[in-house]
Amino acid sequence: MLMADCWNTDTGEAVFRTRDVVKNLRIKVCIERVTSTTALSQHLQPQARIQQDRGAIELETLTSQCQTDDNEEELVVGWQEKLFSQYEMELFQNEAACQTPLDRQYHTEVKALNKAKGRRNHRIFTYTDHDRYTNSLPFQQLNSTELLTTTKSVPTFLAERMANVRHRRQDRRTMDCSVPTSKIINWEPTEEFVKSNHVLTTTMQTMHIMGDLNPSGRLGQKENECLLVTIKADGTGTVIVKPDFNKGKEPYRIVTGGEKKDVWRLTLENVSTAMKPEEKEREQSMYKDLYVRHKEYLNSLVGQDFEMPPAGVLRYLMNGEIVSAKGFEYDNLYIHFFMELPNNWSSLPFQSLSGVTQTCRTKTLGKEDVAFFSYPFSFEAFYMCEKESEESVPQWPVLYFKVLSLDSWQRYRTEGYGYLLFPAIPGKHTVTCHTWRPLQTGTVSALRRFFIGGSPELEDHSYVRIPGTFKGERLSRFGFCTETTGSVTFNLHCIQQARAFVDANMLKKRRQKVFDQLGGFSQQGAVCTILEAFQRARRKMQEAREALPRDLINATSELQIESSA
Repeated sequence: MLMADCWNTDTGEAVFRTRDVVKNLRIKVCIERVTSTTALSQHLQPQARIQQDRGAIELETLTSQCQTDDNEEELVVGWQEKLFSQYEMELFQNEAACQTPLDRQYHTEVKALNKAKGRRNHRIFTYTDHDRYTNSLPFQQLNSTELLTTTKSVPTFLAERMANVRHRRQDRRTMDCSVPTSKIINWEPTEEFVKSNHVLTTTMQTMHIMGDLNPSGRLGQKENECLLVTIKADGTGTVIVKPDFNKGKEPYRIVTGGEKKDVWRLTLENVSTAMKPEEKEREQSMYKDLYVRHKEYLNSLVGQDFEMPPAGVLRYLMNGEIVSAKGFEYDNLYIHFFMELPNNWSSLPFQSLSGVTQTCRTKTLGKEDVAFFSYPFSFEAFYMCEKESEESVPQWPVLYFKVLSLDSWQRYRTEGYGYLLFPAIPGKHTVTCHTWRPLQTGTVSALRRFFIGGSPELEDHSYVRIPGTFKGERLSRFGFCTETTGSVTFNLHCIQQARAFVDANMLKKRRQKVFDQLGGFSQQGAVCTILEAFQRARRKMQEAREALPRDLINATSELQIESSA
């Protein structure tokens, strides 16, 4: 109960980003078994600081008696550093049990450790990314935090079956390659070695730091192995550590299984060597030089010459999309469209000026039946006016479209006509165009449309706007019957390019001239601006006049009358 409130319960994973190579990662792992003596000694530490004479000597004696090598271990572990457990030491001593090249590599290292002073670790050991046990750890240890808490989480039936399938696949993996006799953390296979030996490489490498937490001191039993830390890293500089480093916080609590339910403290610390200032500066200069070289390489691919239209020519590009159509009578809609170029406009010979969308079934959204086409199209045209006149206002290209429906009996019906005037202002535009269709009076026409399909059609699609054959001053459509149908939505991304836009010497003058000639909106905008300024000035004069006293206004008017007399 003394240590009930001194545990770190945040056992989630932490994600780090680093530019350094992951092989320089060093983690200090410290495990300590919690006994009644150690708990009492930690409880008495604040009192021992007050009693400097007698209390400190008694605490040191008590601590030295309880903290033995069997109950505490501290070890610095590097990335993918192989530390053998007691079970592995006994397993790999027998050469007959070594089946794969990696097992024979471990057999050589175990023999070298036995001839030397032995391994430097006691309870703490590791499973690297190449080990057979890395991907076959118990499912509860890999996917739950029950080792760090007192509550157990039982995996679902589906999760256990999926884990078993994954384990069986990992068991069938074999590494048909020969590993050098040096430590595996210093071995990096070349591209030719990978191709010739079929090494299975993964983008995310995993390393598990384990602990043999047998309280009796008898090590080498698989059921006493506990997962302490999981470290994952990829080639992009992302490092995932679970659980996170303590960073001065309380240690993690590990509760072992069995009848005794021993409690252990786990402390993690990042002890990677920090870069020296000169090394950091050298690395930054290297990255800077690399980025400069990469930028120069990209510039060499693109080139310095930017494509420009000839002088006096406006280049118009549009990337459009027919988004949707809604409000039509029948289902299975498709749209037929084409562009019309007015005078002084031209396009490239291979430029397609027409198109047909796919047939789309409608979907009910609210009270409307909507057909989503998402049909992209692109258009490029050039405008050149030989005789520039301030009175002439050029016309912009027009997109005419026709909405049709097609049923299962191959009966098509005209659902509506519409047009879209290309935007004169560059940028993104979302335009919704309403449509209508010709209507023939009488019951026979309605019956024909319902049973056999077909409906009145326009011979000239430009009749939707202004017919191309119209030469008069007033257009009259008296007597022509139509019926309002649905609407079509467009997304347009327009770009205008001309040399006059970037001419630094005649910027203001030429821009105004281009806008006046190409759009015709600048003159109208100037007139509107002048009228708005006049209205604002008039309102200000009226407000100022109303704010003056009445007697001053009357006196001023009398003076004006006398002066006029």
